[in-house]
Amino acid sequence: MWLKIMKIEDCIADFQIPQYLHYMDSAATSLIPEQVIASMNEYDRQYRANVGRGMHRLTRVATQRYQDAHDSISDFIGGKGGITVYTKNTTEAINMVAAGLDWQPGDRIVTTIVEHHSNLLPWFRLRQKGVDITVVYPGEDGIFEIAAFDEAITANTRLVAVSHVSNVLGTVQPVKEIAAICKERGAYFLIDGAQSVPHFSVDAQQIECDFLCFSGHKMLGPTGTGVLWMRDTVDAVISPLIIGGGTVDDVTTDGYILTSGYQRFEGGTPNISGAIGLALAVKYLENLGMDTICRHEHKLTERLLAGLAEIDHVKIHGPENLKNRIGVVSFTIDKIHPHEIAFLLDEKAAILVRSGDHCCIPLMKYLGLEHGTVRASLYLYNTLEEIDLLIETIEEIARMV
Repeated sequence: MWLKIMKIEDCIADFQIPQYLHYMDSAATSLIPEQVIASMNEYDRQYRANVGRGMHRLTRVATQRYQDAHDSISDFIGGKGGITVYTKNTTEAINMVAAGLDWQPGDRIVTTIVEHHSNLLPWFRLRQKGVDITVVYPGEDGIFEIAAFDEAITANTRLVAVSHVSNVLGTVQPVKEIAAICKERGAYFLIDGAQSVPHFSVDAQQIECDFLCFSGHKMLGPTGTGVLWMRDTVDAVISPLIIGGGTVDDVTTDGYILTSGYQRFEGGTPNISGAIGLALAVKYLENLGMDTICRHEHKLTERLLAGLAEIDHVKIHGPENLKNRIGVVSFTIDKIHPHEIAFLLDEKAAILVRSGDHCCIPLMKYLGLEHGTVRASLYLYNTLEEIDLLIETIEEIARMV
């Protein structure tokens, strides 16, 4: 499907929901443009067939489009030369690594307290195999000192797992510097890119990570789509989570031979229309330009942080300046439950935000936030006018204290 070059201010017309609601929950799930929906419908209507399992005309078209989708994603993240595997989401991608490595008692994993549960629980479960877990803690604003990782990553560290961007505090972590330490100590490095890949340019090869995991539904793509990218030198050390279907080159009653490439890790019929939709979402982002999107979100975030800082009884959680952060802004209002604030924003101004622990209970306990926070997460379809409305409505709610 062809996409025209667009300006950021013109893209709102491609989304239905912003026509009547102010959607600021993109860190959970982004909206999806009409072009992406059309690309998935085109598959189902015009060339619906399974991939890699036949020679008739429809399966040849579907297989080529599915292969093209992998190539588009790989190009988008600077992943040429690696293995780009389609998954259901970031959670599945991380679990594939956790389940796929051959863990031994005494192996060590380093992660952080700011992680989403999806980048904590798979590692915590490995304690059953005798794996040690070391958790690194940031300052109150969610910023890490690289020295903390230099101390935590020891010679017996097998893997380091870090979110590129906190889904609560919006802080961008020093992944390139962490990658250098991992390389020096001989540890694998996994990045949870769920909150970074949708918002600014991420180059997996330049960072020199071993695994990059992210979700399609946070970057204008359909739900049920995600990616596990692996450096080509590590794919052979990961056992597939699921085998069968197209994962093999040969099978006998005595055993089987796994195939190579992404097919090795994609057992059974995949989400073909979802993969095609995610590939078009990537092209949509590329047409807008990731730098353009980043600058747009920077302006929105600057306005929001400045406005919140002026309101009595409102506390911003995370850095109050724009250095090393994206448009994920968490805040609380004294004596008002975050869920009540979110409800009032919806009722008073049709503003949709997230409230609660954001699947980061350990972080909330560390920050002393019993009920969590309110989180406004911004994206390319949000406007300065919406930010002003959000600030104005929060100010009105805060006067209730």
